[in-house]
Amino acid sequence: MTELLERAIARVRALPDAMQDDAARMLLRYAGEEESFYQLTPEEEADLIESDAEVARGEFATEEEVRAVWTKYGL
Repeated sequence: MTELLERAIARVRALPDAMQDDAARMLLRYAGEEESFYQLTPEEEADLIESDAEVARGEFATEEEVRAVWTKYGL
């Protein structure tokens, strides 16, 4: 295992269980293990539709907004 992967796994271990499961699913999918697709809730589906519409209108987050999100999560 590479040092980078070990560091990433150590960080993921500190996350809440649900977030650990999300990270594990992403890694398994990347590694080629097929898993059923995540089923969106109606609220998530509505958010996704609105996000797609925003992209179509050319509405994107500003650099300041992106930095604020990164800072909020310590990234």
